[in-house]
Amino acid sequence: MSITDTQRPTAAYEERRGRLETYFDRTALDAWAQLTSDAPVSRIRATVRAGRDSMRDTLLSWLPQDMRSTCLFDAGCGTGALSVVAARRGARVTGVDVSASLIKLANERAPKDVAPGSIDFGVGDMFDPRFGRTDYVVAMDSLIHYPSAEILRVLGAFAARTDRAILFTFAPQTPALSLMHAAGKLFPRADRAPAIEPVSEAAIRRGIAASSAFAGWKIGRDARISSGFYMSHAMELVRA
Repeated sequence: MSITDTQRPTAAYEERRGRLETYFDRTALDAWAQLTSDAPVSRIRATVRAGRDSMRDTLLSWLPQDMRSTCLFDAGCGTGALSVVAARRGARVTGVDVSASLIKLANERAPKDVAPGSIDFGVGDMFDPRFGRTDYVVAMDSLIHYPSAEILRVLGAFAARTDRAILFTFAPQTPALSLMHAAGKLFPRADRAPAIEPVSEAAIRRGIAASSAFAGWKIGRDARISSGFYMSHAMELVRA
């Protein structure tokens, strides 16, 4: 897989992206807005909220406390919680999501104590090279809906335009997660997440090691967060 190949999304990627856009804009906006706020939620969603909070804290702990003079690309930024913390540390943040509704929420929730112009929230595809070079990329739970081959393609595209580190998460292929997905089909539609693709951690590691797209990169820290119906695995790629 060459760098040129990884910069081109496949038809399968675009089809899945379109379904995610529809889900967040038309089906689950109210539920997602509630989940990412302090509003009361069901016990199921409370475990997801707690897991997401823990994952966000983990990824932020892998970023510098002082991010002045650096740029961060928040790929699949959702309502912008991670972007806000990075901006408060001094980073110039570009937050991108396929959902116009989530970007609208991100702009509405952006706090007034963040320096004007330090965050740019916009609708777009994280694959798009028009976003240019950056120091850091964070893709928190924005790749969990794709199979490993597509995850590697996206990461390869990030690697071509990132100078310091890429932090990303994927849904780990475990018996527990498979059981949770099967059980999740029994719950009301309002409590269901979009289709998640469990992938093998070993496959991700092998793909990174084998691809020329990651020449000059190495795998750094990793962590797995499990909270009720939330399970996600974080991994760090750093410039060697």
